[in-house]
Amino acid sequence: MSTSQRMELWPEEMCQGSVAPTGVRASSFPEQTGIVPRTHSMRPKIIAALPCYNEERFVGETVRRAQKQVDQVIVIDDGSQDATSSAAKAAGALIVRHGVNKGYGEAIRSCFQAARVNGTSIIVTIDGDNQHMPEEIKALVAPILKGEADLVIGSRLVQPRQQTNMPRYRKLGIKIITWLFNVGSQAKVCDAQSGFRAYTREILDTITLTDKGMGVSVEVLIKAREMGFIIREVPISCRYDDQSSTLNPLSHGLGVAMAVVKFRALSMCSRPGTPAKGRNGQKV
Repeated sequence: MSTSQRMELWPEEMCQGSVAPTGVRASSFPEQTGIVPRTHSMRPKIIAALPCYNEERFVGETVRRAQKQVDQVIVIDDGSQDATSSAAKAAGALIVRHGVNKGYGEAIRSCFQAARVNGTSIIVTIDGDNQHMPEEIKALVAPILKGEADLVIGSRLVQPRQQTNMPRYRKLGIKIITWLFNVGSQAKVCDAQSGFRAYTREILDTITLTDKGMGVSVEVLIKAREMGFIIREVPISCRYDDQSSTLNPLSHGLGVAMAVVKFRALSMCSRPGTPAKGRNGQKV
């Protein structure tokens, strides 16, 4: 895989459009033998896409480490007021820049659109704030390469003992949001809030995202679950640094929780009188 790429500034209008994806743990669907996710007869092109806002301090290191794991790194600079774009470009990333800050949801939409335009087979989203370990990308994409998943979540809570440094308020927020996502469904996940994920091209071409904020992280899971995409989770490590987050944890958590309720309600209303079912016929 290549470790350096030619840098160029992509016009913002190239990053408009729909996209998105999935959520479910391997143990949730032991009988999913009839569903065959996308397989790759040729070596797939894998890119890492980093949605960033004011991540000048961390993005360069993340880009350099991710380049060793994938074919290409793309950074979505969501209207940063610092030198995020310059740092990412110097490190070897392709840059997609929003003229103004549009929100995490729009940044993820741009990640997916850039991946489609760039002929990507698998896209890995990874935060640019130095929380995730790019060296774990290989483990993240492995279930997709084996034909066992359409979407893989890098979960902080599959093996929670690894996250001894996770702040209690973060763990509580993750558990509440994940509970709201799981309750009443047979298709469950451990970590509905992780931004470290891998998606197949089929996911990119199928699901349309609408949320402009952090709620997009659960929107994509709810819609993917409703459509029956196969979701897996793999354990990841995660670094927590007070300086690496620009979001207020309370407003962030409340916003995402409200998004879970909204999108689950919309999902139920879309099929009045009957529970929603995925491709495998499971109640979701």
